[in-house]
Amino acid sequence: MALTYKQKFNLKHGQPKDKSNSLSQIAKLSGFSLKGLKVVYRKGQAAFKTNPASVRPGMAQNQWGMARVYAVVDKSSKAYQIDKVHF
Repeated sequence: MALTYKQKFNLKHGQPKDKSNSLSQIAKLSGFSLKGLKVVYRKGQAAFKTNPASVRPGMAQNQWGMARVYAVVDKSSKAYQIDKVHF
């Protein structure tokens, strides 16, 4: 099974694979600005609300926002290419 962006992030930074991180922890470890990560988080939450058909069943709005953050800090993801102008 493939690793999630969160799991890749945690392994890269020497943390337990399924550890949850706050936005400030992610900013500190990744080098991205906290302000920029907050923008990405809010965009993820907005995407959850505006396109509920694309959301996996049982997923919460805050989980969708954090998933987008982890995808953006994984610089190899397409999400980074789209959102890098915000940093």
